[in-house]
Amino acid sequence: MMQAKTRTALLYAGLLAGMIISMFPFYWLMVMSTRTTSDIYRFPPQLWFGSQFWDNISRVMQQIDFAGAFFNTLFVAGSVTLLVLFFDSLAGFAFAKFDFPGKKALFIILLATMMVPSQLSLVPSFVMMAAFGWVGTFKALIIPGMVNAFGIFWIRQYAEESIPSELLDAGRMDGCGFFRLYWNVALPILRPAFAFLGAFTFIGAWNDYLWPLIVLTDEHKFTLQIALSQLNGIYNTDYAMVISGTLLAVLPLIILFLFISRQFISDIAAGAVKD
Repeated sequence: MMQAKTRTALLYAGLLAGMIISMFPFYWLMVMSTRTTSDIYRFPPQLWFGSQFWDNISRVMQQIDFAGAFFNTLFVAGSVTLLVLFFDSLAGFAFAKFDFPGKKALFIILLATMMVPSQLSLVPSFVMMAAFGWVGTFKALIIPGMVNAFGIFWIRQYAEESIPSELLDAGRMDGCGFFRLYWNVALPILRPAFAFLGAFTFIGAWNDYLWPLIVLTDEHKFTLQIALSQLNGIYNTDYAMVISGTLLAVLPLIILFLFISRQFISDIAAGAVKD
């Protein structure tokens, strides 16, 4: 009995230590956003909040069009996420529950594309966007990202385990076609998978830097990551200002996670509990 209590205490102590270690970088980000750049270099480091937060934020707003970049990023990330959820769920559902010619070969090719580094496609993608006349537009950010192999693989794996074939057979007997089965049967069951894929896709699109840097030419269409990179000076950098801008860019992702945390827990439970 005593050994069990000791193990439990050690387990909770380890979890607490892990939580503190994982949360400290974000805490440090918040502290440094309230300090000056000179405070960042002080030793011993300043571990408590200062009084410069609003001054740092005001300098961020003066240096870049933060509000415009924020809404540009929100539009792009939201559009990409909605399109990925729709198209990837359609394809994943089809791969999981329907038979069609070349299904296995197509799925193997799909998995193979996940092994190719995304950097290798930058030049061909830019040439294609230039041929379409999309360079400098949001279409160059949204259309290429509206389907991804990971999302199809994730939905396929989840649907294969969670959607009973008998339920689909019952729907077919009632005269349901593919889209009716998808909308009325698959979507309610796939909600936890949607929560994870939506968050994963939104965060990836929100934080994307390299592709927008290459394809965007109009500063009025810059996303947050491109706008924040302009805070770095040529000869010196106001790191307190940069950190404050970074904090503002991270806050929406934290709010998103808190909003869908219940779905994350449902997703974990669905993956851990087997019939």
